[in-house]
Amino acid sequence: MSTPAAATPDRRSLVKAFVASLSGTSLEWYDFAVYSAAAALVFPQLFFPGSDPLTGTLLAFSTYAVGYVSRPLGGFVFGRLGDVIGRKQVLVLTLMLIGGATFLIGLLPTYATIGVAAPIILVLLRFAQGVGVGGEWGGAVLLSSEFGDPAKRGFWSSAAQIGPPAGNLMSNGVLAVLTATLSDQAFASWGWRVAFLLSGLLVAFGLWIRLKLEDTPVFRAIQEHGDRPDAPIKEVFRTERRGLVAGVLSRIGPDVSYALFTVFVLSYGTTHGFTRSQVLTATLTGAALQLVGIPAAGALTDRINRRLVYGLATIGAAVWPFVFFPMISGGSTGMLILGVVVGLMFHSLMYGPQAAFIIEQFSPRLRYTGSSLAYTIAGILGGAVAPLAFTALNGKFGSWVPVALYVAVACVVSIGGLVLGRDPDRAEDEAYLARGSVTPRAEPAV
Repeated sequence: MSTPAAATPDRRSLVKAFVASLSGTSLEWYDFAVYSAAAALVFPQLFFPGSDPLTGTLLAFSTYAVGYVSRPLGGFVFGRLGDVIGRKQVLVLTLMLIGGATFLIGLLPTYATIGVAAPIILVLLRFAQGVGVGGEWGGAVLLSSEFGDPAKRGFWSSAAQIGPPAGNLMSNGVLAVLTATLSDQAFASWGWRVAFLLSGLLVAFGLWIRLKLEDTPVFRAIQEHGDRPDAPIKEVFRTERRGLVAGVLSRIGPDVSYALFTVFVLSYGTTHGFTRSQVLTATLTGAALQLVGIPAAGALTDRINRRLVYGLATIGAAVWPFVFFPMISGGSTGMLILGVVVGLMFHSLMYGPQAAFIIEQFSPRLRYTGSSLAYTIAGILGGAVAPLAFTALNGKFGSWVPVALYVAVACVVSIGGLVLGRDPDRAEDEAYLARGSVTPRAEPAV
């Protein structure tokens, strides 16, 4: 029997895969986080003018939601391609799509210049961002995890999970520098554009990393054995529905919690006694600590049952908002930073093992499609509507209690997904890698 094409990679290839996964998702979440911050800070005035500040904020968060609603399209299109033509090729396409859309937002004239065309184009570019992110996540997770040891999947798959806090850290860091060095007038006029235009440099770096890397050993083994699916979407819905439902539900609580401590806190804090700089400092500190917390949580679940750690963290995330809002009611910057940091630490304990948990719900030949669908569908139910719901609930009731209850319910839903899911089956990967090389069948039509 000949040696499989997808032999175990050397340490250098494994590190390159980890960096490629981390750098790409960091870039794309930088793009996404820049938009989220701008939606809270400047977009209501620049693209959605109106006499009612609440309406402007709701409209800006509506375009935030578009980036989530469009994700399933990316999951369907790019997830299917990832199981058919490979992880690497799809990841290059998604990187270019998100980076290009973000760069164009930085050049977009405002409502005062081109009228209603400005918000329309903004929504379309936001839609393109969401499509790219929808196809990116599944491939980035597989890129690092399928190069790594299945017994350490929690750690290696966390590379893609570091992307959101890393992107949030970069975006809020850039915005913090801009807001500290520019007047409010200068920031609203042109300063915010700098953060978007910087994505051009980040795209170039991300492409350089990904183009140098070959596809994953698992996909190459699947390809060599002629085991690629012809209709992966149909097959997932027909044969792996339970895994799909478990993956979707498990993401909702973490998504809602993250939206609270990185998006809603910006508008809530600046209307409850804190300056823009203080709130950005809190989110920046929390994101920095997540860079360590997320891979540590992933590694922890390689030693302790993944679903148990995930579930305990979800309970903590459900309770914490009821502590957080009273903590910051006195206007203390220290309490604000502590509250955001603890909230994001609970998120790290959920988010670190999340990638491994979701891809383990699907067989290797359907992983890109299944995990992309779970990720994107959950994004609509969780992260897309959360900032809108938080703003509407707080505006209607004038209280943080409905917001905290919303988070708690979302976390209960995620616990249901963890109960429904399965533990890892490492033999699935090992079976592909252990089989001998065979002649691949003809390329399926894309």
